[in-house]
Amino acid sequence: MQRMTQRIRNRAPILTALLAASPLFAADHLDTASVIADPRADIGDLYAWTSYDGRQLNLAMTIVGHTFSDRLEYVFHIDSGKRFGETTATTDIVCRIANASNVLCKVGDAAVARVFAGLRDDPFYNNVKGTREAYAVAADAMMGSAKSDAAGCPMFSDATSRLILETWRHTGGGPAKNFLAGWTPASLVVSVDLNAVNRGGTMLGVWATTGQGNKQIDRMGRPLTGNALLGSFADEAASDRLKERYNSATPATGAEFIPEMERTLGIYDGFDGTCGNQLLADPKAASPARYRALATVLADDRLWINSESSICGEFFSVEFAALGGDDSKVIYCGGRTPNDDAIDVYRSVLSMGQATGIDDGVDRDDREHSISDFPFLAAP
Repeated sequence: MQRMTQRIRNRAPILTALLAASPLFAADHLDTASVIADPRADIGDLYAWTSYDGRQLNLAMTIVGHTFSDRLEYVFHIDSGKRFGETTATTDIVCRIANASNVLCKVGDAAVARVFAGLRDDPFYNNVKGTREAYAVAADAMMGSAKSDAAGCPMFSDATSRLILETWRHTGGGPAKNFLAGWTPASLVVSVDLNAVNRGGTMLGVWATTGQGNKQIDRMGRPLTGNALLGSFADEAASDRLKERYNSATPATGAEFIPEMERTLGIYDGFDGTCGNQLLADPKAASPARYRALATVLADDRLWINSESSICGEFFSVEFAALGGDDSKVIYCGGRTPNDDAIDVYRSVLSMGQATGIDDGVDRDDREHSISDFPFLAAP
């Protein structure tokens, strides 16, 4: 992750968040020493959704390295319960990969029948350069006349906010470009019967890890959480220590990251020029506690799936239905399919409290991916 110079960090530590929050590759990429040491342990993205016939849970994990390691375990964790945020059972799908033709994924003692491991086109698409240019506009304003309110939200002028959002939709002032076009990570794809993973109920919380022995090396749930919301107000060494703790943590132990996320959420809240309209924000709170409710949800960091639905393609829909009172989202399965514009939705939630509004100008991948035909991800 590229970082600002020490001079800028000393003058305004808050700006580090703006320029460090844009990942260079996938949604969660090369963020700690343990991950950098072996890209075969680095989870780029996690996808999870229900099949059209409502019988299977489809899962995909992309790995930044172009190969897998036979020394590592690649694990999909599926927590199940009766309602959002409350799970009572956990099922792990543990995969060991000797090579592309020798892959074993097990649910308990049973082997998963449908498994693919190999190079595929990366479904993640993101205007990384345009994002960094937009953050630079915000940083310049914060170094100048824009002040922050008591909760840490920068109060940009209407003109500055419009410039931030317009810059975000372009790359170098021209049409937006997908920074990841042509990227081919190692990809692990699994399709498993829902009745094998929903012992606690039909609401599923999905997250993924890589590890060796008792050491958990990397973890992933929603896109950007680890990179965009942690370590934004610390020097590089402290930031790395924080992310190392995050990568070794679980959703059940995520509460320690809430205060850090509160501070970073304050920055995102200001991008649209209005403070206090972020999802779950308390506009009356005159401290970072304004963002505690959303920080608590995000610190859990699981992809949530309503497995009673087989209508997918709406990222964050389970959260909107449960937390935002949006009944129109109830019909969707949630999770994340390979075709979802998840990054735009996630950033819109963080800034405007809705599914649209922040647009990086890249609306689809350069390849066509499927949510029905195994192994789903396009060939490289």
